[in-house]
Amino acid sequence: MKIPGPDHPITLHLNPRRVQALYQGHLIADTRAAISLKEAGYKAVQYFPREDVAMDFLARTEHHSHCPYKGDASYYSVIRDGVVAENVVWTYEEPYPAVEQIRGLVAFYPDQVEIVELDEHDDRPDIDEVVQHTDSGSGGSQREHWAPNVEAPQG
Repeated sequence: MKIPGPDHPITLHLNPRRVQALYQGHLIADTRAAISLKEAGYKAVQYFPREDVAMDFLARTEHHSHCPYKGDASYYSVIRDGVVAENVVWTYEEPYPAVEQIRGLVAFYPDQVEIVELDEHDDRPDIDEVVQHTDSGSGGSQREHWAPNVEAPQG
């Protein structure tokens, strides 16, 4: 175990913005409680509480990795619309003390899952609202369809 320091700093803070994760345009995570982890010269990574992630679309894999500063990571694949994106989600279930704040949270590889930080005035729907407007498997929406945003098809 290595301790973060001046040669390899790690900072963690509660992200004040609403953060969403979209896989191929599908909202799979939506939180106002993301932990932003900035490590050395890398871009910040957003860690999501599991209760704000559509975990039904994730499948645990056997893949593991080790970071000398954070500990052992376990991985999930995203399964959506018959497509599997392998090992694009990771979690530290027993992180080292210096990064205890990310215990059990999940993060997404930004080259596979779009991470969007929204300001307080953004009016995107919450994940539960989006899920209720999707097909439950019966061939119909679980809720009434949203009102159309155009008068008639163009063309």
